[in-house]
Amino acid sequence: MRVNRISRARTRAAVGLSVAALAAGATTGTGPAVAQPRAAAPAAAECSAAYRIEQKLAGGTTWRMCWRYDSKAGLVLDDVSYQPKGEAKPIKVLNSARLGQIHVPYDDGSVEYDDLTGFGFAQGLMNLAPGECPGGTIKTVKVPDAWDPQHPNVKGLCTTTRTRGHAYRMQGDSAAKVYQTQGKDLLVYTVNQVGWYEYISEWRFQDDGTIAMNVGATGSLSYEDYDAGDGRGWPIGKGAKAYATSHSHNVFWRLDFGLDGSSKTKIEQYDSTVTAPARGQEAPTAKTTRTKVTKELAGDHKTYRWWRVVSATGKNKDGHARSYEIVPGATTRYPGRSYTRHDVYFTQYDKCEQFASNNTGNCPAGAGKSVDKWVNGQTLTHPVVWMNVGFHHIARDEDQQPMPVHWQGFSIAPRDVTAMNPLTPDQLSWQNGHWQPRS
Repeated sequence: MRVNRISRARTRAAVGLSVAALAAGATTGTGPAVAQPRAAAPAAAECSAAYRIEQKLAGGTTWRMCWRYDSKAGLVLDDVSYQPKGEAKPIKVLNSARLGQIHVPYDDGSVEYDDLTGFGFAQGLMNLAPGECPGGTIKTVKVPDAWDPQHPNVKGLCTTTRTRGHAYRMQGDSAAKVYQTQGKDLLVYTVNQVGWYEYISEWRFQDDGTIAMNVGATGSLSYEDYDAGDGRGWPIGKGAKAYATSHSHNVFWRLDFGLDGSSKTKIEQYDSTVTAPARGQEAPTAKTTRTKVTKELAGDHKTYRWWRVVSATGKNKDGHARSYEIVPGATTRYPGRSYTRHDVYFTQYDKCEQFASNNTGNCPAGAGKSVDKWVNGQTLTHPVVWMNVGFHHIARDEDQQPMPVHWQGFSIAPRDVTAMNPLTPDQLSWQNGHWQPRS
């Protein structure tokens, strides 16, 4: 989807970043000297009004969080909490959530890019027009290490609400009553330009407690880069003269869970096996087993496999441990690099482990520069989740001009966070567990 960001466009971005670094007094050299996270101190739960996002949705659910802007990761959301109707206080979900890297290797092997730590993703924050944030608010962001130090403020953070369609529909045994509601989301997003591409980093906080995180790539195909004469590209335009270079976009997210206010969350993996019908049975049988993940893990998504992050301290009103299930999205796993060969990584928290590749977190010598190197057998007492979702972009005529948005992402869904559906209508709230019709 993000076809060519030509080498020349990349060079311009890198030069702009270097100039900004020198203007800010940074030492010359590679990556880490360019933009240290000095300007992105974590926001406290009681962040000031300018950095607070709070939205009560139509179904009665309230989401709260603080935001800040990192010099490499861009938008960071801290202290994310969820309060559905019927809960007396907010339920904390995440300590922090942000992008962990956007890795872009080209099919011809000529180049690969780490957009967050190598090509000024954060500095490419775009101003948003009011029409891009319908019914919402556009907040002004002070961009650390801005390419133009005299103009660091960008109207670049949209917060608004959207309807997503049916949250549920139930008619029951008769046509006398239909229960249905349209789900509502809090939408938080930015647009960041890197070369020819523009990335829409979107966070959707649903009224049912689900959090969906997606990156959409749009912008333009690089007309200066139609040179894939090695048989790996796709013809763009009339005839077969110009070939767009194919490439991958491997997006990582970094989630630091703090369920019920504790970072001592637990990881569990579930696998199901299906066997053929035994004698006398009408259908195959399925058995699901739980594995407690106590050590760091590089995990691969498979059919009938899923993971959940479990609260160490909180339970719902039914006495069940609160948790969030990781719901992978469509992906094309890239086998070319060790850090992109797995779908999810669970690592023990280390403040220096900030980016999934080309890490600039100043880890000790020998610690490795990518997430796969951090999976080294440590016991998980404060797990961090790294999700990798890949997309192989082979351009098409319809990608011009401009290029339609193509999305990649995943979600985390509440599992036993509340005792019932948080959007349950009052008339059905008594039907919890094994119930019988009322006379």
